[in-house]
Amino acid sequence: MDLTKAMFISAAGMRVQGARMKVISENLANADSISTVPGGDPYRRKVISFANELDAKLDTNIVRVKRITTDNTPFDLEFDPGNPAANQQGYVKLPNVNSLIEVSDMREAQKTFEANLTVIESVKAMMARTIDLLR
Repeated sequence: MDLTKAMFISAAGMRVQGARMKVISENLANADSISTVPGGDPYRRKVISFANELDAKLDTNIVRVKRITTDNTPFDLEFDPGNPAANQQGYVKLPNVNSLIEVSDMREAQKTFEANLTVIESVKAMMARTIDLLR
């Protein structure tokens, strides 16, 4: 494999993991965000999807963000009749964000980002060593 292709593939991996971390950060920031209107829906968790795409310049597949969608799992309900966001029955809808899952996903994205960075650093070192040998 061409070393520059390896760098571009890893850079694409870093880009999508960076996008994934932004989505996860938004989810974590809104984990406690409820509606401002009675009976309204709170923040809905976002989910990112990836896809392999052919990069014509490189003539190889690289990963790209396919789409960012919302998670349609149902909201949990909490009985809190004094809350301004409570519905007629006194229940408040809570965001469908599970902080434990988000933190686990963030850690996975971080490790994948670091792995891609390590590949780039290794390729750079191989290129530098090759140039040294050619002198």
